[in-house]
Amino acid sequence: MIETLIHTFLLSLSPFGEARAGIPYAILNNVNLVWAVLIGTVGNTLVFPLFMWLIDACSKRFWPFRAYKKGVIYLSKRAKKLVGGNVQKHGFWGLMVFVMIPLPGTGAYMGTIAANIFKIERKRAFLAITLGVVISSVFVGAGSYLGMVGWESL
Repeated sequence: MIETLIHTFLLSLSPFGEARAGIPYAILNNVNLVWAVLIGTVGNTLVFPLFMWLIDACSKRFWPFRAYKKGVIYLSKRAKKLVGGNVQKHGFWGLMVFVMIPLPGTGAYMGTIAANIFKIERKRAFLAITLGVVISSVFVGAGSYLGMVGWESL
């Protein structure tokens, strides 16, 4: 059980699935719905402070290098394309809704990049991303649980 919770946490923290992968993994491994959503949400919520720190630290050190600069510009353009209009127009709420939508390319990582690009105050950005992660985790948890119950009833 502890091993599954650790995997859930790490999947929820990773950029390859976030809570959208961690929560279903936990539910498929017979973890209680509340624990699955709680662990997945905590893991995914930690993305903002850790990733923002990483962005700051890397930008100070690696900005003079061409490869780093190209990667940052690529991610910035992608984030602006995905998020741009909503975040610029609606600010806090636009960022929250963007993070809340459980689709590929949205989530806490891209929301953190967008908050950095659009210079949203860090406290407000953290709150928007946290609310988006919580709502998304509840949706994913409910969908995974109901899907599991439906599958077992067949």
